[in-house]
Amino acid sequence: MTMWVFGYGSLLWNPGFPVARRELAMLHGYARSFCMSSIHHRGIETEPGLVLALDAVEGAHCRGLALAVEQGHEEPTLEALRERELISSAYVERMLHVELDGGQQVEAVTYVIDPDHVQYCGGMPLEDQAQIIARATGGRGPNSEYLFNTAQHLAEIGLHDPELDWLSARVRSLVA
Repeated sequence: MTMWVFGYGSLLWNPGFPVARRELAMLHGYARSFCMSSIHHRGIETEPGLVLALDAVEGAHCRGLALAVEQGHEEPTLEALRERELISSAYVERMLHVELDGGQQVEAVTYVIDPDHVQYCGGMPLEDQAQIIARATGGRGPNSEYLFNTAQHLAEIGLHDPELDWLSARVRSLVA
C-alpha cells in the first residue's frame, strides 16, 4: 500500500524523502497560514519567525501536493518527518483524507497545528506577519527564504495563494 504525505509548505520544495509520485491534491477543513511561531528552523526563542501550518477552519480547504513515498522507504520517511515536524510538538501528526485532482481519495500523513500550543499564533494581521518574516532567521536560514520558496513552488505547480503572494511582495519590499 502506498504511503502518502500531504505537502503544503516546505514539503513542496524540500520533502527530504524519496518521492515516487506527486499529485495536486485538496485537503478539506484546513487553511494554510503563517499561524505557528518558529523558534527552531526559521527563528529563535528571543526572535521567533513564522512558519506555515494547517489551521482547522470550518469550510476551508488547502491545495497542495500529495507525495507518494517510494516503496520500501516508508519507515525511514516517517522517522525523518517526525524528527523534522514534531521538533516542538506544535504540529500534530494526523492521517487525513486528501482528494487527488483526478478524484481519487487517499489517506495522507499530514501535520496540522495544535491550536492550544504556545507557538500557535493564528489570526495575526498580514502586515504583522510580513514584519516578522522579513527580520527572522533560524537554524535553517532566513524566514523570508522559506516564504519565497513556498510561494514560488506553489506558483510553479499552478496553485495560487493570495495571502502568500501578498506576503511575498510585502516582505521583498521590506528586505530590499
